[in-house]
Amino acid sequence: MMAMGLPRLVATALTLALASVFLPLPISLAGEIRSIESVPDLQKLMYVAVDGYPCVRLLNLSGEIGCSNPGLSKVVAPIIKLKDVKDLVKPHTVLVTADEMEDFFTRVSNDLSFASKIGGVLVESGSSFLQKLKGLSPDNMFPQAEFSPYKNVEYKWNPMASSIMWKPYNFPVYLLSESGVSAVHELLSKKDMKHKTYTSDVAEFNMVMETTKAGTHNSEACLQEGTCLPLGGYSVWSSLPPINVSSSNSRKPILLTVASMDSASFFRDRSFGADSPISGLVALLGAVDALSRVEGFSNLKKQIVFLILTGETWGYLGSRRFLHELDLHSDAVAGLSDTPIETVLEIGSVGKGLSGGINTFFAHKTRVSSATNMTLDALRIAQDSFESKNIKILSADKTNPGIPPSSLMAFMKKNPQTSAVVLEDFDTKFVNKFYHSHLDDLSNINSSSVVAAASVVARTLFILASDSKDSSNSALGSIHVNASFVEELLACLLSCEPGLSCNLIKDYISPTNTCPGNYAGVIIGEPSSKPYLGSISDVSRFLWNFLAEKTSVQKGNTTSVCSKGSCSRTDKVCIKAESNKEGTCVVSTTRYVPAYSTRLKYADGAWTILPQNTSDSMRMVDPVWTESNWNTIGVQVYTVQHSAYDNAVLVAGITVTTLAYIGIVVAKSFITKALKQD
Repeated sequence: MMAMGLPRLVATALTLALASVFLPLPISLAGEIRSIESVPDLQKLMYVAVDGYPCVRLLNLSGEIGCSNPGLSKVVAPIIKLKDVKDLVKPHTVLVTADEMEDFFTRVSNDLSFASKIGGVLVESGSSFLQKLKGLSPDNMFPQAEFSPYKNVEYKWNPMASSIMWKPYNFPVYLLSESGVSAVHELLSKKDMKHKTYTSDVAEFNMVMETTKAGTHNSEACLQEGTCLPLGGYSVWSSLPPINVSSSNSRKPILLTVASMDSASFFRDRSFGADSPISGLVALLGAVDALSRVEGFSNLKKQIVFLILTGETWGYLGSRRFLHELDLHSDAVAGLSDTPIETVLEIGSVGKGLSGGINTFFAHKTRVSSATNMTLDALRIAQDSFESKNIKILSADKTNPGIPPSSLMAFMKKNPQTSAVVLEDFDTKFVNKFYHSHLDDLSNINSSSVVAAASVVARTLFILASDSKDSSNSALGSIHVNASFVEELLACLLSCEPGLSCNLIKDYISPTNTCPGNYAGVIIGEPSSKPYLGSISDVSRFLWNFLAEKTSVQKGNTTSVCSKGSCSRTDKVCIKAESNKEGTCVVSTTRYVPAYSTRLKYADGAWTILPQNTSDSMRMVDPVWTESNWNTIGVQVYTVQHSAYDNAVLVAGITVTTLAYIGIVVAKSFITKALKQD
């Protein structure tokens, strides 16, 4: 037995020694050999999950846009930098920088042969490429031109447009976070430490869309099969002071002030929209905060109503649904539907108005009317009321075809006689070079510009509501916007640190996410004016609580506690019930309004598409946007061995085994002869 065991040990040792020449040791991304104590340790060593933001599949009645794995399984493809791409033989994962993004996707759309060799795309984030960029806007030259109230839809409001976000891509696309970029670069930088001939660095995409699996390639088909959900959410409106809904006597004309809360980009969860439209939203909230400290609003001649819309990027879902709810006299707009809206003031993009120490904004009007002229006059009076004289309000160029892309388009399509003004930081074309891009972030705007816009809006609303034309009015001069509040709110809504976990937000709600995506999202369950809080986005819930508090009045200076989120009196609402164990009941007229396509109906737990109505021009062009369902989305990178290397190891193993067997036979014969001689 001992004679037989020795040769076998020798053979085994030889096999392991030879195998160790071919098989590389497990090396970490840091270049050090790690100790493996468990299966999870081995998985972490081999597979690196990368953080980032996906491009997902969106659908409308005509087809689909966005990105998805082409089949029903994960996509695995070798990583190659775009600058190294020459003649690809098989599909690869292409690593693209931000300044290469527009040209790359344009080529993919125009060159089907090239597109067939794209297995997936990783897009690098970060500021290192911004200096090379003149601009990046994946939207159209005239965003949502189909809803334009005028005929010149070829006008180029967005000169940086590439339209790449409105096209379908049958491969996964993933925007890498800063940590994701580091992980990928670290993996690629270790090539010299590996056997170049026998290994590849690959990306594995788990981005399978339910609509792809089910073969439902438009909104009507996917809604029928339940593989998608409608885009939308919940808009919020609030009145200052509160409206007595139970009485219709002596209702005041309404001054409607509008802003939007949602944006879009090529990547679902990276749609900050700093200048367009969040700067306008923050300016409105800054104005609300300033006006909340003014006494005597109940004695003014007009009723101020604040309306913050969602879904505007996707066919003006919020504004069209709001106008439809007014027609229906629904509970969501109780107190508004029977009262005339005298004028509308929309706050658009106002984050880039600062230039040469002067904050300049342009007033775009819908039409010539007495109400519009009053708004323009009020803006100029507000401008003159500031001692610093660093704010300038100019009328937009008369050669413009009409108002720029904005919620006012829905109001104008509904009623061409609407008197309205939209305040913007541009005149004839967008100054935001990153319109609807993932690069329209906090660094793209100036907080002092937002503060200036908020100051103008606050004083303009007071002038309109009081019907005062005196710029030296002491009450007017007492209205000041809290710059610190505006700056804090910008950090909350436009960054991940602190993001929605900032103290300002947490004082009103318990956020479910830290990073604010500002993408509209999907509407879940049956739409309602009193929805389940779990189906409302963090930002919508914050806005509802904030507006309810700032526009509230205390009758008799008494407050009551609401432990279960409801108040005994119908004119009261419960605020801050999420952030505190016990909320507070305040007198306020603040409501949620569902935002979803007017061509959709929810019944018996499912969505159906209503037939077209030729009398409604907006419903005729309504695309009915939906988002594909998906289970999990993720990307990981790792190193794999080529099949040629595996075959070489197999041959080497067989060779070693054969030689070992021969050695054993020879050794056995030799030992046997030696024993016989003894």
